[in-house]
Amino acid sequence: MTHHWGYVGAVVSAILFGIGATLNKIVLADVHPTVVAGLTYLFAGVALAAIRFSPARSRIMCLLKTPTKTEKTFCRKDTLVLVLVVLSGSTIAPFLFLNGLNCTTAVNASLLQNAEALFTVLIAVVFLRERAHRKDWFGVLFLIIGAVFLTTNAEFGSLTLTQSLLGNVLIVSACLFWGIDNNLSKLLCFKEDLILVTASKCLLGGSTLLLLAYVLNSSFSVPLLALPYLLVIGIFSIGLSILFFMLGLREIGSLRTGVIFSTSSLFGAVFAFVVLREGFTMIQVLAGLMMLLGVYVLYRK
Repeated sequence: MTHHWGYVGAVVSAILFGIGATLNKIVLADVHPTVVAGLTYLFAGVALAAIRFSPARSRIMCLLKTPTKTEKTFCRKDTLVLVLVVLSGSTIAPFLFLNGLNCTTAVNASLLQNAEALFTVLIAVVFLRERAHRKDWFGVLFLIIGAVFLTTNAEFGSLTLTQSLLGNVLIVSACLFWGIDNNLSKLLCFKEDLILVTASKCLLGGSTLLLLAYVLNSSFSVPLLALPYLLVIGIFSIGLSILFFMLGLREIGSLRTGVIFSTSSLFGAVFAFVVLREGFTMIQVLAGLMMLLGVYVLYRK
């Protein structure tokens, strides 16, 4: 049962995050990017904290419970890891990515964002000593190739990797910090109270990003029409997505969870096609099928 729960967690996390990517496009038209990141993380943290201290907590904890052995207590080392996770994944990475996005093209950003999966795999193999079978590497390859073609629609002629160098470097650096975050989070995913871990990460990250936006004198203007989008993104695409991601980390490790999470680009593209009526070409359909094949290859024992 552990094997199945891990893949369910990773895929649900990717679906929720992919939906948020589409909603972000709507919000970013009216709200400063750093403020969007700060508010969504803050809303996520508040919602998870409300769940954590609500009467429904015990029921939700039962739903998240798996056969994997967990730890009830936190030690000093866990606090240090949490601080590093907040700095890398909830503060530095979003800040670098959003600033990089302003300095490069959308095609460049879409392609380079796939570096997160590569960094996650490399760190998991080199530093955490995670091991995979030969068929797992085929799954990883299918997922990464599929993600590249899905996000670029094979428009490689539109790439300007040497021109928008600063923006490209910032995006790749953001992916590196997200890869570090994904692997560091594995050290916290064995805590029994995953809701508390995720709420702490979101609250601290959101508060830090908003403080950073204030220091940088960013505009805090938020139209009322944008608030529902920010709440949905925060609660579902950040809060619950990270919670299910942590569940995936616990059951199937950083390597598989991190690579499967790249399917968020597929779910985001499908959601954008349905909601925003954005184009969805045959190349993207084939790329999406390749990504689903990669998930199946990883899942199949």
